Amino acid sequence: MGDLWRRVRGWFRHSGAGPSPPAGASAEERSLEAALGYTFRDRSLLNRALTHSSATVEGAAAESNERLEFLGDAVLDLVVSTVLHEEWDLTEGEMSKVRAAVVSESPLATVAREVGLDVALRLGKGEDASGGRAKAPILADALEAVIGAAFLDGGLSAVRNIVLRYWAPMIRDRAVTPGERDYKTRLQEILAKQGSIPAYDADGFGPDHQRTYRSKVTLDGRVLGTGSGSSKKRAEQDAARAALEALGDEDA
Repeated sequence: MGDLWRRVRGWFRHSGAGPSPPAGASAEERSLEAALGYTFRDRSLLNRALTHSSATVEGAAAESNERLEFLGDAVLDLVVSTVLHEEWDLTEGEMSKVRAAVVSESPLATVAREVGLDVALRLGKGEDASGGRAKAPILADALEAVIGAAFLDGGLSAVRNIVLRYWAPMIRDRAVTPGERDYKTRLQEILAKQGSIPAYDADGFGPDHQRTYRSKVTLDGRVLGTGSGSSKKRAEQDAARAALEALGDEDA
């Protein structure tokens, strides 16, 4: 198996690679690497991972990140599946639901923004002008490409460290109540389009063995919804559901 992985990594690393970028990394690249907690030894891999297909169409780059995205998608699935298998006592069906939730487009785009991938992207002028840096599909695909590049550059251990840094909290949240609707993420997506971020406040009541939590979600001091549950997470989800209903969201 070790020989196979080395051959796969070598094939992806060398086939179709465009010219290497200048030796010095840009400020955006350095910031991205600091956020990921990983520094690339082969700068050409990171360069390729950050290159959207629009840049190749306009002739600004030799190869896009599409092949690395394909690889990164599989590697991310593998690492998340391994973490779920090792750290959570869930059924196969529950693990599948959690994995599908945390590697979907929305959380990938959220992580991409958090690490500064949006400002590090190499886009064609047309795509950049049309707001490509804010488009969730482009961000999600680019993050998968960066994961693929990190795998080729540093192996599974490099990817695992990145996943534990950014996906572990999402895995934990979903693994506690696998299969339940994620109203908090849905509300965050809606408000993010308006440039807003909701805030949650929760309090617990009653004895430890029978504790009840009440939560409210607010935006700029205005209460959007309130909820309750047997845990802080459930109460916040209930509050987010109420907020979505108040906003007229059909999926609530």
